[in-house]
Amino acid sequence: MVFQDNCCKREISSLEVYCTNSPACTSVVTLRHLQKHLGSCQYEQLRCCNPGCTAELKRRHLQEHLTSTCPHRMESCPHCQQPQRLSLIQDHVESSCPKLEVDCPNRCSLKVPRYKLTEHRESCPELHVDCSYKKFGCSVQDKRGNVKLHEDAAVNHHMLLVLRSNTHLEQQVEVLQETALLRQQEVQTDSLLLAGLHNKIRPLLHQNSSHEHVVSAAQRTLSRQEDVLSTVQLDVQQVSWGLGPGLQELEELRKSLDAVIQEVSAAEALREHLGTLEENLKHHSGLLDLHAAQLSSNKQHLQELEATSYNGKLIWKIEDFRNRRDAEVKGHPPCLSSVPFHTGPCGYKMASKVYLNGDGEGRETHLSLYVVLMPGDFDALLPWPFKQTVSLSVLDQSGAGNHQSLSFRPDPTSKSFQQPAGESVSNVAVGFSCFVPLNKLETPQNAAYVKDDTLFVKVKVDMAGLEHL
Repeated sequence: MVFQDNCCKREISSLEVYCTNSPACTSVVTLRHLQKHLGSCQYEQLRCCNPGCTAELKRRHLQEHLTSTCPHRMESCPHCQQPQRLSLIQDHVESSCPKLEVDCPNRCSLKVPRYKLTEHRESCPELHVDCSYKKFGCSVQDKRGNVKLHEDAAVNHHMLLVLRSNTHLEQQVEVLQETALLRQQEVQTDSLLLAGLHNKIRPLLHQNSSHEHVVSAAQRTLSRQEDVLSTVQLDVQQVSWGLGPGLQELEELRKSLDAVIQEVSAAEALREHLGTLEENLKHHSGLLDLHAAQLSSNKQHLQELEATSYNGKLIWKIEDFRNRRDAEVKGHPPCLSSVPFHTGPCGYKMASKVYLNGDGEGRETHLSLYVVLMPGDFDALLPWPFKQTVSLSVLDQSGAGNHQSLSFRPDPTSKSFQQPAGESVSNVAVGFSCFVPLNKLETPQNAAYVKDDTLFVKVKVDMAGLEHL
C-alpha cells in the first residue's frame, strides 16, 4: 500500500518554476500558483472564441484579434444595424438586408430600401403598363412614363381607333335596325294572317263551340307578337337617341384629325433626334468613367512604387503626431500602418505598425512598435520561417544621434514568422508593446524625438546570410 507524503507534496508545491511559456514569459512562480499564473499569462496560446474561427494566438494579441481582425466576429450591419457574423455580412447585405437601398427592378433612377420595393412598384414611372386606349384596340404596353408620352404623342392613332370603334357601333346599329324592321314586317304579316284566320274562325264559332280554345290560343299569340313589336320599336328609338351625340362628336374629331397628324409627325421626328442624342451622351459618359477609374488606379500604384524600398530598410515619417495620438486615445483608429517595404526586389514583404498611445501592457504609458510579414509575390521562392534579425528605432531629430532602438531575432516556431497563409492575410505583428515611455518622447533629455509634431520610425532588417534571387 502507498501513502501520500503531504510534507513532500508541500515542499514540491513551494518550488519555484519558470512559466511554461518561457522564454517569451520571464515570470518565475511557485508550482502551486503555476495554473493561476497561466490563467493570466500574456504569452499563453489561446484559441479564438468566435464560432467558426480556428485561429490560435497569444493572450496579449487575442483582444485585438477578437475586435479587429477575426473574420468571424460579430459586427452590426451598416444598413439595418442587426448583428451579423463578419464573414457573412456581405451575403446578408446583398441578399436579405431589408434596409439596404437597392436599384429599382424596373431600372428607374431611384434607390429604395428593399422592404419598400412593393410599395415603390405601385408608382414607379418605369413599370410596364397598358395604354388607356386598350379597350379601343391599342396594344401598346411600356413603362408608365413612356405610356404617358405615347398617349400624348399618339393622339391621331387613338382617334382612329375611336373612329373605328364608333364605325363598328354604327354598323351594329344598322344591323339592329334592319333586324327590327324585318321583325316588324313579320309581325305585320302575322297580324294580317291572324286577322284572316279570325274572320274565318268567327263563323265557325257559331257552328262548333268546341273550337273556342283554338281562337283563344291565336289571340294569345297575336298579343305576344304585339308585345315583341313594341319592345323592338322602343329599342330602336333608344339606340337612335344614344347615337346622335356620338355622331356629332365623331364629325368634330374628323375635322381636327389633319391638324393632329401634322403635330404628331413633328413630335415623332423631334423624339427620334432626342433619342440619338441621349445614346451618344450615355456612350461618352461610360468612356469618361472608364478613363477616370484607370487614372485613379495608376495614380495609387505610382504612389506605392515611389514609397516602397527594396533594401530591407524603412524610414517612416509620422506627421500630425499629437492629433493622431489623441485620436487613438479616443479609440479610432487603434494603430497606424506604414507602406510596405522589401528585403530585395524578390525578397520578403514587410510593414511596420505603431500604437502612438500604446498597446497591451504599454497602453497609455508607452509607444508600441511592431513589424508584420505580409503576403509577397515571391513567397514561394523564399526560405521559411523568416530568420533575419530586425531592429526597430525611434530617431533622434536633434542631431545628437540618441536614437531609441530595440531589436529581436525571430522565433522559428512562431506562426508570425511562417509563410503568410493567403494572398490577402498578413501574419500577426511582432515587436515591443513597451518600446519607449510616452513621457520620454514628449520631454526627452539631449534628444528630440517629436519635432514640428513629426516622429520618425526606422526599421532595419539584418541582410546577413540572406541570398538574393
